[in-house]
Amino acid sequence: MCLAIPGKIMKIDGDLAKVDFGDGTAREVNSSLVDVKVGQYVIVHAGFAIEILDEQSAKETLKLWDEILERR
Repeated sequence: MCLAIPGKIMKIDGDLAKVDFGDGTAREVNSSLVDVKVGQYVIVHAGFAIEILDEQSAKETLKLWDEILERR
C-alpha cells in the first residue's frame, strides 16, 4: 500500500524542499514536479511533492491522520 501525506513547505533550495508534516516531523523532499512556494501545502509521495493542496484540505487530511494514529 502506498500513502501520500500532506505537509507544509518551510524552505526551498533548488529542487529540494523542507516539508513540515506536523508534530515536529520534517523531511527534505524533491519538489521538482510542482511549482511550489514557501508556506504552501503539498501532497508528498515516495519523497516527491506531487500536488499542491489548499490549506483547508491539508489541515482536514492531517486531522484525519491524527485520528487514525490515535486509534492504534
